[in-house]
Amino acid sequence: MARDQATNDRLTKLLAQLISLTEKGELHWEREVGSAHRYARWKNNLLILGPADSSGETKVPRYLFITPFDSPSCVEINSDDEKLGSSLIKLIALVEQTSKNEPPTDPFGLSDEVLSRLTN
Repeated sequence: MARDQATNDRLTKLLAQLISLTEKGELHWEREVGSAHRYARWKNNLLILGPADSSGETKVPRYLFITPFDSPSCVEINSDDEKLGSSLIKLIALVEQTSKNEPPTDPFGLSDEVLSRLTN
């Protein structure tokens, strides 16, 4: 998908910010149960790094998917992207390193807190 330069610049800054926050430990990534996906919550958004195959094969495209919790809108950046792919690969490597010892969790699991918000 072709993007204008201003959009590419903004997405480049976003990836740099995510890398920086992850390096500082200010953005906490978790492993999804039964999957190689990693996810984090940031600024009322769900961030997902995929795909489900973490074979280490660099030719397999990877992606960052960002969706607000309160909207169906989303942002997706693919590792095949000519302008943004290398920054995404850097973020993926960093997230895999920092989350490798995390216990797997279910980002879509129903918690008592969520259920209470819905039923009270």
